[in-house]
Amino acid sequence: MSDQKERMLRGELYKDSDPVLVAERKRCQELLDEFNATKSADDALRQEILSQLLGSLGEGSWIMPRFQCDYGYLISMGSNSFFNYDAIVMDCAPVTIGNDVSIGPRAQLLTSLHPMQDHEARRQRWETAAPITIGDNVWTGGGVIVCPGVTIGSNTVVGAGSVVTRDLPEKVFAAGNPCRVIKQL
Repeated sequence: MSDQKERMLRGELYKDSDPVLVAERKRCQELLDEFNATKSADDALRQEILSQLLGSLGEGSWIMPRFQCDYGYLISMGSNSFFNYDAIVMDCAPVTIGNDVSIGPRAQLLTSLHPMQDHEARRQRWETAAPITIGDNVWTGGGVIVCPGVTIGSNTVVGAGSVVTRDLPEKVFAAGNPCRVIKQL
C-alpha cells in the first residue's frame, strides 16, 4: 500500500495522483464501464460486477446504471438496499449504507474535501476525505447531495434536491439547502 493511499484511508491530506490510487481508480472505471453497458435483462451480470466492485453488497441489494464511483471497495451496502439511476459516489473514504435503504435518482454521496484556507495546498491538488454513513430504512429523494462526514440516522427521509451538510438524527423528515429537520416521523 502506498503512503498516499494510507493517508487517504486515515482521512489525512493526500494526493490522488499517486500511481497506486490512479491504478485503483482505473480498475474501478473498467468495472463501471462494463456495468453501465449491461442490458436491462442482465441482472445476474450486474450483480456479478457489483460483487467485484463493492466492498460488500447485501442480499437483495441492487444499483441501476448509470453508476459512478472512485474506488468501489470503500462502499458497503446492507441488504435490500437500492441506488436509482445516475448515482455518483465519491468513495475516497468509507461509504456505509444500511439495510432497506432507497437512494433516489441522481444522488451524490461525496466524501472528498479540498483545503479551504490553504490556497497553495489546494493549488497543489492536496485533498482529504471523510466517511458517510446512512442508517437502516433511509429514503433519499431524487437529486440529494450528501456531503463529507455526514451520518443520516435510521428511518429518516430526506426530501428531493436536499444538500445534507451535517448529521441528521433518526426518524425525521429533513429537506432543503442546507438540509434541516422539518418534522419528527
